[in-house]
Amino acid sequence: MFHSKLLLVSALLGSFLPFASVLAKEGFYDFKVKDIKGKEVSLSKYKGKVVMVVNVASKCGYTYQYDHLEKVFQKYKEKGFVVVGFPANNFLSQEPGSDQEIETFCRIQKGATFDMMSKISVKGKDQHPLYTYLTQNSPNPGDVKWNFEKILISKTGNIEARFSSSVEPDETEVTQKIEALLK
Repeated sequence: MFHSKLLLVSALLGSFLPFASVLAKEGFYDFKVKDIKGKEVSLSKYKGKVVMVVNVASKCGYTYQYDHLEKVFQKYKEKGFVVVGFPANNFLSQEPGSDQEIETFCRIQKGATFDMMSKISVKGKDQHPLYTYLTQNSPNPGDVKWNFEKILISKTGNIEARFSSSVEPDETEVTQKIEALLK
């Protein structure tokens, strides 16, 4: 009797196992992207850190936020905070350059030392899977509306906050959330 019940449970579990991968939710750390130099990077390298993901553009009215992103990065990096910039050309062609041109702009002209990734699409038919994940699983889901939208990821990879382009990276509401996540 015990043996037949065990076989039945085994058969039932076996029939559901193929669906396990469909039911498993992909997480932030499961993604791989290319950095600004074209090298593949696993986002798992950020495990244990608070991450600010931001879509950047060099010809946008919010481009001055590079300075604010760098300021926040410098203030909290020793505590386990990182900024990861994703150049995107989705809004009025405000990031038309190559990765090399973007890197020169953000590193030399803007003095950004935080991590920069290769240019991707953050919305539309060609949206990068990372941004599909971020925008669908955000506390306020929906398409990215403009350049310099900021998404905060906890040390465990959870999407914790999303701030519009008009919210500065060093505004109190953002820094308070960063500090809370760093605890």
